[in-house]
Amino acid sequence: MTDRAHLAFTLALHRVTAPDPVANVCWSPFSVASALGLVALGARGMTRDELTVLLLGDKSGDLTQLGALLNRASVLEPPRDNEDEPVIAVANTLWVDQSIEILVPFVEELGRWSSGTVREAPFRDAPMQARDLINLDVAKTTRDLIPELIPADAITEETRAALVNALYLKCGWRFPFTEGATRPQPFHAPGGTLDVPTMALSERIGYAARNGWQVATLRAIGGVEAIVLLPDGDLAGAEAELDADSLAALLDAPKPTQVDLSLPRLKVSTQTELTPALNQLGVRTVFGTDADLTGISPADLQVQAVLHESVLKIDEKGLEGAAATAVMMRLASLPSPGVRLQVDRPFLLVVRHAETGVVYFMTRVTKP
Repeated sequence: MTDRAHLAFTLALHRVTAPDPVANVCWSPFSVASALGLVALGARGMTRDELTVLLLGDKSGDLTQLGALLNRASVLEPPRDNEDEPVIAVANTLWVDQSIEILVPFVEELGRWSSGTVREAPFRDAPMQARDLINLDVAKTTRDLIPELIPADAITEETRAALVNALYLKCGWRFPFTEGATRPQPFHAPGGTLDVPTMALSERIGYAARNGWQVATLRAIGGVEAIVLLPDGDLAGAEAELDADSLAALLDAPKPTQVDLSLPRLKVSTQTELTPALNQLGVRTVFGTDADLTGISPADLQVQAVLHESVLKIDEKGLEGAAATAVMMRLASLPSPGVRLQVDRPFLLVVRHAETGVVYFMTRVTKP
């Protein structure tokens, strides 16, 4: 698993998730890759191939390497003297109804991912209670930045499991923005110029000007960095031209430079259902009756929805973000609803020997 494959996944899903080039959007490739990667580990055949191609660019890609990459990203560097402790919290939880058997090898694999656990939720008998359990757990992990990942209508009578990733990250800047220097400054938005609270920093930070972009790297405590990519011209056109290689080159380009930086204070959030986006990118089988998730459970499961929410806040002191992804799973085929048979007209009645099929009595009843 290479960072280039992860960037390709990031760009591909970004483009179909946020097709409107003038709309704010915030989503977490870490969270989505964690949830879908675990589903892919439990998938077989075409179901696994489609997910692996999306995540790794190749159906023969090694999903355990993806897990290792994400595990490494879930551990931050220790702070230096007098620096506040950075905070990262990650939870990968398979919530499952007691009526569904989960295979031991999948439980073991889940345990190798960050905070991977299996927990019961009464999807069949008490769906609102199941929803509350998941939402409370996500809210706890995300420090209440995502209080309600699962909406009221997301759990149906067929829902039996949900694979949920939750992420929380809070880090202070290595070089905080100047206290008291934040002022309203013009920001040229697509709909017109706005005055927005804008922070100021004069410091030696990573910077590059390359291929129609200016790039600045803000280092945060814990080995985290926030990289600003500002196009020389229109963002929509410049963003459309990016691919994994050119994006990687931009991200790696900054060198220590004295920079006077003005950056808007911001809070961006997005809540979305990813199923249409994943369908566009070729992930379809897992949502249909041909889904093969037999590496998770012998039950006939398919994915009914992929829910995602993400929040990112940046201010003078640092950054705080949270994200969560829920892969909701249902039974692909349920027993038919009970029917009522009222024998109120002429009928036949066969009495036979069950093992051999020999008929003892063949009867027509027209008037009981």
